[in-house]
Amino acid sequence: MTPVSDLQVYTAFAVTLLAGLATVVGGGLVLFFKKPNPRMLSFGLAFAAGAMIYVSLTEILNKSIASFTLGYGEKIGYAWGTFALLMGAVLVLLLDKLVPNPHETIEKNRLGDIGQQQLLRTGLLTLFAISAHNLPEGMATFFATLESPMLGTPLAVAIAIHNIPEGVAIALPVYMATQRKSYALLASLLSGLAEPLGAAIGYFILAPYLSNTVYGAIFGLIGGVMIYLALDELLPTAKRYAKGHETVYGLISGMAALASSLVIFNFIQ
Repeated sequence: MTPVSDLQVYTAFAVTLLAGLATVVGGGLVLFFKKPNPRMLSFGLAFAAGAMIYVSLTEILNKSIASFTLGYGEKIGYAWGTFALLMGAVLVLLLDKLVPNPHETIEKNRLGDIGQQQLLRTGLLTLFAISAHNLPEGMATFFATLESPMLGTPLAVAIAIHNIPEGVAIALPVYMATQRKSYALLASLLSGLAEPLGAAIGYFILAPYLSNTVYGAIFGLIGGVMIYLALDELLPTAKRYAKGHETVYGLISGMAALASSLVIFNFIQ
């Protein structure tokens, strides 16, 4: 395993922080744009899903298998990498059972029919739930960037796109309840900061134990987490906002953009 420099660590934290702060962009949309374009939102969510699925299956899984192979050989390495990928999906499934993600519930309710106290409660619960889901996303972005900026940067862009509607989901009920722009933006900011917090927790806990086996497990879990989020959150939400074929167009465009960026990075390395 190649030693990690301070510059690599700082860069990975910076990329993770920028991806997390995209929630503030979503919060800003609530305050400054009365009618966001649902078709554009559908395309953007599907674009992020396509990028995350592609990078998970073509790059992150291969990184996991390669790391395990260095320690256990080709056949065992392939088995452990595949198992880690599946376990990543299972972990997010369990997290969803413990802390349900409130996106769909919020979309089904009409804000005008809910009192201010209930709106504020909804906003705070949304903040908590989405922040809990942002912790593993931050860890995923951090370790992917730490291993390779070629891998981490496009993943961070995909997660940033995913974070924009999360910022909307948090800021909207808080703003409707308090009529304070600063509170709505602060709520979306706090959720976004959960991503660098997840990176910090992962790094400071795992840093003393980093090895080929640990890297293999981390990347396998990351891949499973990203695939689950794309299939369970991004694509269903994109489909709800779609008016035509925006979801499939966004999905293919996201895969194509991610694939193209990886090809370009490989040539310039």
